[in-house]
Amino acid sequence: MFVTTCLMSLVIIIVWRKNFLWAIGFLLFFGWIEGSYLSASVMKVPQGGWAPLALSAIFMVVMYVWHYGTRRKYMFDLQNKVSMKWILTLGPSLGIVRVPGIGLIYTELVTGVPAIFSHFVTNLPAFHQVLVFVCIKSVPVPFVPAEERYLIGRIGPKVYHMYRCIVRYGYKDIPKDDNDFENRLILSIAEFIQMEAEESQSTSYENSLDGRMAVISTPVRSSMRMVIADEDDNAAGSIPSSKSPTLQSLQSMYEMDAPQLGRQRRVRFELFNSPTVAPTVREELLELIKAKEAGVAYILGHSYIKARKSSSFLKKFAIDVGYSFLRKNCRGPAVALNIPHISLIEKILYNHLTVPWCSHPLF
Repeated sequence: MFVTTCLMSLVIIIVWRKNFLWAIGFLLFFGWIEGSYLSASVMKVPQGGWAPLALSAIFMVVMYVWHYGTRRKYMFDLQNKVSMKWILTLGPSLGIVRVPGIGLIYTELVTGVPAIFSHFVTNLPAFHQVLVFVCIKSVPVPFVPAEERYLIGRIGPKVYHMYRCIVRYGYKDIPKDDNDFENRLILSIAEFIQMEAEESQSTSYENSLDGRMAVISTPVRSSMRMVIADEDDNAAGSIPSSKSPTLQSLQSMYEMDAPQLGRQRRVRFELFNSPTVAPTVREELLELIKAKEAGVAYILGHSYIKARKSSSFLKKFAIDVGYSFLRKNCRGPAVALNIPHISLIEKILYNHLTVPWCSHPLF
């Protein structure tokens, strides 16, 4: 409790941006009360008062080990990003076969391409036509308005069909179901394509291969040329699904095992025949619609870190034992992100990323 009071005083200054006098007053008032309880526990240590202090120390060590390992892993990913020059040398096909569909690659990086993407490109025989690097971020506010939730950007030239999406949630926000997330994501990317085309006509527009992000409002503006409608197999003008019979059969079996999926509202996307839409924009939007109709796959990569041999015993124990144990026994990303199992592609990297962690040690 005393530690919580000290941290709360920092929140008042850093997050809430209040006058430091409010933080000092809060710390003195509640710190005096909780300090009294703390001193009472210290005086009763010989009689058994050590138990709450020991539990507090254990929880603090667990949280520190988790934060330390996560931070070091993030710094490694940040320092070993894939260079745009290497991606450009591969060409629009990325050196592999691009198949219809949308691939959502989850990453913790808000800029650049994660190093695990190079492993996918060099080891998978094919990849999706449209790739979206999705980053889920929690911000220190209770709720994030829907019109400020999605940040969309482009990676590489337009012919690469690679995008970045940063989804921001407050600490009280509850993520929606995966179907609603997919639809809003596609609409946000479509609106970004149109907004980018409009801004490219102005002299102030600066074309960037990576790093330019835009806040996309949801629901979309009235100038949006894509709409959601209830799916009807016999509807005229709808784009036929490009899923293979095998995939359609597997999806039907999965829906039979999970009846709640059958009750979800199915949607499809349409594009208005508007003369104001440029041919290049219309072509890119049509490719996005066809990719969505072909299916969406969630791609997760798992890497494991290891301290170098010359590290101290304490650091080896914290990373190789403590952090590794916490990662293996915590809830997996697929469960935390509510990803459907039938659409999940997981790549567990033991030999490929463990060796670089040793050659580029953490400590």
